[in-house]
Amino acid sequence: MSREVPTKPFDGQKPGTSGLRKRVKVFQQEHYTENFVQAIFDAIPLTGSTLVVGGDGRFYSPEVVQIILRIASANGVSKVIIGKDGILSTPAASNVIRKYKANGGILLTASHNPGGPNADFGIKYNVENGGPAPENITERIFARTKTISSYKVLEAPPVDLSKLGNTTYGPLAVSIIDSVKDYLELLQGIFDFKLIRSFLTSHKSDFSVLFDGLHGVTGPYARAILLDALGLPESSIQNCEPSPDFGGGHPDPNLTYAHSLVEAVERDRIPFGAASDGDGDRNMIYGSRAFVTPSDSVAIIADWAEVIPYFKKGGIKGLARSMPTSAAIDLVAKAKGLEYFEVPTGWKFFGNLMDAGRLSICGEESFGTGSDHIREKDGLWAVIGAFLVSCSSVGHSRDLNRHYAKYGRSFFSRYDYEEVPSEGAQKLVDHVNGLINSSSFSGKLYTSSATGTSFTVAGAYNFDYTDPIDKSVSKNQGQVVTFSDGSRVVWRLSGTGSQGATVRMYVERYVAPAAGEEELARDTGEGLQALIDVALEISNLKEFLGREQPTVITKSTLSGRGHSDWERGLEKNGCKIERRYLVCEMNVPGCTSNRRMGYGKGIVESVDGIQCDTFRQLRKGWLLYAHYSLAAPIPGISSATRSHRTGSLVPSRLSWGVHRREFSLNSKVKAPAYCHCQ
Repeated sequence: MSREVPTKPFDGQKPGTSGLRKRVKVFQQEHYTENFVQAIFDAIPLTGSTLVVGGDGRFYSPEVVQIILRIASANGVSKVIIGKDGILSTPAASNVIRKYKANGGILLTASHNPGGPNADFGIKYNVENGGPAPENITERIFARTKTISSYKVLEAPPVDLSKLGNTTYGPLAVSIIDSVKDYLELLQGIFDFKLIRSFLTSHKSDFSVLFDGLHGVTGPYARAILLDALGLPESSIQNCEPSPDFGGGHPDPNLTYAHSLVEAVERDRIPFGAASDGDGDRNMIYGSRAFVTPSDSVAIIADWAEVIPYFKKGGIKGLARSMPTSAAIDLVAKAKGLEYFEVPTGWKFFGNLMDAGRLSICGEESFGTGSDHIREKDGLWAVIGAFLVSCSSVGHSRDLNRHYAKYGRSFFSRYDYEEVPSEGAQKLVDHVNGLINSSSFSGKLYTSSATGTSFTVAGAYNFDYTDPIDKSVSKNQGQVVTFSDGSRVVWRLSGTGSQGATVRMYVERYVAPAAGEEELARDTGEGLQALIDVALEISNLKEFLGREQPTVITKSTLSGRGHSDWERGLEKNGCKIERRYLVCEMNVPGCTSNRRMGYGKGIVESVDGIQCDTFRQLRKGWLLYAHYSLAAPIPGISSATRSHRTGSLVPSRLSWGVHRREFSLNSKVKAPAYCHCQ
């Protein structure tokens, strides 16, 4: 029996780039979730339709699945396909929508945001192509939330979501499916699993793999793909038990929040490491001594796409990236004579190009990579794709060096300032807009106070996008300043948070292959420091946001020089790296003496595996030392070499390796300290 429940509108139920995201306690308000779900059914004609329902299993998901079933049945939906226990990764849901020709889907996820009773929840609607709803649909949903006066529900006991098979719920047909099976079959049709398994079998001794599920939805998928299908041992996965609060962590695959992966890969020298986020649509690729930025990862996959059977058969139609993403993939497209696109942030902008047959591979710098096999970014697809490339060179650092030698390198870094005051974020936007509209801004010279390097403004604009397929226009998608040397800076407000504002600053500088191996292998911090200084000066970011340091820094590292080259050279000559130290080389407030190992009251000996928040008050002036034991005297360690990289050699055949990399740490940084010195 159905009934109609009176209600009143709630303010702020506007879907962002990835649906409606709020704190769990907001969704738990009486009528709040029901209002938004009913608004979907009111805004989109779904009577007689088939819908897919599922999510990442975060806290409050089981209750919301039942709410959706009650409202869907009362609104005349014909059939709902649900993942067992209400679980479907976002890529898997996109695949199910397409495979079973559903009219759309309701996904319960806040993606990479934390879960739990005091954390985040989200609802988003995907259309029949399997991709996120375009703006014209989300605007209709939002408009309905502002006028809604009632919602319809079926009065019936909850559906048992743990039993596979078909049932009915009032007039609604309900099909509960295996959450993993269809997605595994999809990937087996894209990649050559027999070839990958053969490689892994023959390289058990020299090519290990580690996948970190961050206690998100991808755990069962990783187990089915990596262990069951590819034959990897149990030790190849970690944190693959899904949890409503993601094990108390932040399921965002980056150097800050995926520290459990970074620590294990560095400790055990694992050639191939990867992680995915809460709902499985994002990925991070991290090999021993080499972090691959998403901008580089998608470019490398695009360059090697011909080794993937899916693209061998169907060809590559075009490449694309979001505007803030580095132009690395553009260089691949130009070299291969492919069409390429620059679109706003938001996967829905890639969908039209894919549906029109003009796009095959695309990516976002926010750890999203994918192709036209579905209409969402796909974390595990990207991991397997990157894995295929890495198999050919046995390690990420070689992939990067080889790619840079061919195409050049886009030095790229992203600074995230999370949960900052919305008022301050708007002041920053207004300030930069003022510069963009100023006739005197172009041609202005800025000089880095740290390096003395100067940059001349070549242009500035707000990025607007006209969709080449449906001609829709998206305005103000990010503020861009370009410089005469080809460098650029971007500022953008993110729409994926649930509280406050998130400001992202992107800096990029291109270096051509002709610059040589040493220049291409420079540390990202060195290559971008001057540009970062200028970007902060132009935007007055620290003043407006009240933050001295970003919450997260994303940048590439590779074993191309300095830390890694020196360690490799020592290893080749019989040296074993025992442990690393942080040592203060200058006066730092709170440090009682120069050269003290550690900070404050304690003495920190080894930084291997120690979290950066141990050093929460550190600022510039800390150096990374490594303690080596030498099996034999090392040829070539002259006084000149010692002055460059080491302290004095001692008779006991021990040497200090000094890596002169200044760095700043923030209390929220969670990656191993030494990773941030590279």
